[in-house]
Amino acid sequence: MSKVEESVEVEVPVRTAYDQWTQFETFPQFMDGVERIEQRTDRLTHWVTKIGGVSKEFDAEITEQIPDERVAWRAVGGEVKQAGVVTFHRLSADRTKVMLQLDYEPEGLTENVGDKLGIVKSKITGDLKRFKTFIEDRGRETGAWRGQV
Repeated sequence: MSKVEESVEVEVPVRTAYDQWTQFETFPQFMDGVERIEQRTDRLTHWVTKIGGVSKEFDAEITEQIPDERVAWRAVGGEVKQAGVVTFHRLSADRTKVMLQLDYEPEGLTENVGDKLGIVKSKITGDLKRFKTFIEDRGRETGAWRGQV
């Protein structure tokens, strides 16, 4: 199992950063390789990805969701093996640290080589930077889900 931890500071209140992160269907706008996400229930999302020419579909179950604090998930019922958590830390009234931790199991030679070369870490760093640009340029969230899991 491989692990990645990355963070980014965004110039928006913690509530804004958190609320935007709960809008999973917008992830393709800032996550490279994510083609589509469908929110199927409060706890289940369906992902369609294409990374390095390899297409995958999988479901992710939200295992914990606490407004303005954290969203945790794990892949279920498919070939993708991953789990993660994103946490939100108030730095000031208008500044938030977003920290993402991901545990994943690379599959096959290509994914294992990519893992060893730090490609997954690099992609996550890029995704968080694009999230920063996305939310700061907007200045507000596209929606919100304030429920708790």
